Amino acid sequence: MSRLVDGVVPPRMGRDFRWLLASSWVGQLGDGIALAAGPLLVASQTRNAMLVALAAMLQRAPILLFGLVAGAIADRHDRKRLVVLANLARMAVLAVLIASLATGHVSIEIVLVAMFTLGCAEVFADTSFSTLLPMLVPPADLGIGNARMMAGFLTVNQLLGPPLGAFLFAAGMAWPFVTEAIVLALSLILVVQIADPTTARDEPADTHVRRDIAEGVRWLLGNAPVRTLVLVILVFNLTWGAAWSVLVLYALDHLHLGEVGYGLLTTASAVGGVVGVAAYGRLERRFSLALLMRVCLTLEVGTHLALAVTSAGWLAMVIMVVFGAYAFVWASLSSAVRQRAVPTRLQGRIASVNLVGIYGGLVIGQFLGGVIAQRWGLTAPFWFAGIGSGITLALVWRQLAHIAHAEAAS
Repeated sequence: MSRLVDGVVPPRMGRDFRWLLASSWVGQLGDGIALAAGPLLVASQTRNAMLVALAAMLQRAPILLFGLVAGAIADRHDRKRLVVLANLARMAVLAVLIASLATGHVSIEIVLVAMFTLGCAEVFADTSFSTLLPMLVPPADLGIGNARMMAGFLTVNQLLGPPLGAFLFAAGMAWPFVTEAIVLALSLILVVQIADPTTARDEPADTHVRRDIAEGVRWLLGNAPVRTLVLVILVFNLTWGAAWSVLVLYALDHLHLGEVGYGLLTTASAVGGVVGVAAYGRLERRFSLALLMRVCLTLEVGTHLALAVTSAGWLAMVIMVVFGAYAFVWASLSSAVRQRAVPTRLQGRIASVNLVGIYGGLVIGQFLGGVIAQRWGLTAPFWFAGIGSGITLALVWRQLAHIAHAEAAS
């Protein structure tokens, strides 16, 4: 058993990394439960499509509204403490929601406010949590560390959490949120065990948050490798968001898979992701980082174009397995590359810019995807995604070698 644990979490990465990883995996279970229980709760209160869409938007809006502020605050204060405080705030919101469900006083207004406030607290929690890994493991192990984090996201958040959340919701509307609160408390107990200092800088922060944000943006604009990486992530999320915005209609009306087939299509990507993160360590040892980045982005272009031309459901599922495999290798690799290149004192701000780029790209892409599909058909967003990401890859192809091996600079 100990050999298995050592294989998953190498001893050289330290005890604090094990506490961090355990906290992450446990927390992912709570987030996975909420993935199913949240929409089910909204649907139990209203069948108004605009309100259902508003609930989804309110969960993502805080990232765009407060992401940069959360990054600056993470760089000013003890990051572990911020994780604890932000998650305590999440637990307080859950307690109010649970009380309203238990007493029968829940309403769509209460649910929408809860969605937004939970999203706000989650921005600060997730931004601070994302800065802990590069403080606890050597730069050479950041790739493995991110891959292990991704493994928890895939297995617990994507595969285990949603069906458990749906089952608990069927047993009683309050139960998934009670379970989420308990799991969140356990995750906090685990992260508190981290012994290493988690403060970004020794000197007191005597500047304004706006100045800290401006400093982070100036550093990003002046660092060509990280700047290009963030732009690549922004554009590729924009094109991905355009295609995936109509995935459910693509599966039902183009592939004729039915509801169960659509579920299998999305699960196929998670299965591929498990394979990808399991193989990450061997891939990183055998191939150069620049080659891995080029292969992942090339496969992204190919995935969009392949989905655009296929009309066979089984082939689309094979493509989705491949998509999951390379997408989570890319996620682990790009996070490690960015974390190695960014100084510790700026990790929060640059991570928050990256998150704003990811979700900003997704929001814009989803809007464009809907417009394109409405005008030119369900496969048109996939053509748009393939061509747009292909042009972007051609423009940055040579620069990927410099991005992959960028070192931290002050």
